Amino acid sequence: MDRSNKEALATELKEKFSKAKVIMFADYKGLKSMEADELRRALRSQQTEVKVLKNNIGRLISKDGALGEDAKKILDGTVGPTMIAFAYGDPAASAKVLSTFAKGHEALKIKDSLLDGKLLPSAQVIELGDLPSREILLAKLLSVFNGPIAAFVRVLDAVEKKKGGGTETAAAPESVQ
Repeated sequence: MDRSNKEALATELKEKFSKAKVIMFADYKGLKSMEADELRRALRSQQTEVKVLKNNIGRLISKDGALGEDAKKILDGTVGPTMIAFAYGDPAASAKVLSTFAKGHEALKIKDSLLDGKLLPSAQVIELGDLPSREILLAKLLSVFNGPIAAFVRVLDAVEKKKGGGTETAAAPESVQ
């Protein structure tokens, strides 16, 4: 690959770095091509794009320091071909796919990654993957918001019943024949 192609690739990858919510790095040495394709398909369903980064391209990307100090540290420290997953959608869903896959395939080892440009240690990538889905978290939040309101309504209902009035209807008068 000549210098102009490397610079074009570096520019393309810089753009992906700026758009992605989370960028996960992994060592995939020893992963079979069918397994790698399976991982790519699973990540693609989560709006995550997978690329392979070569050392010198990584250093070329981080050379000017525009991506931040944490990104420079990770990119300068890459050794050997590294898989990069650019998550554009839900970061937790992408991390879940990657960490679940890594648990089932010893050849895939998650490395330190980036979340919104900040360093995310590999252990925290796995923790991010263990979080419930966004929908479940929102449902839990709504139940927390709904709890005090429901308790207040139950108290008002109990007060009304204690007073003896309220929801009971009066008996209809009997008709005279």
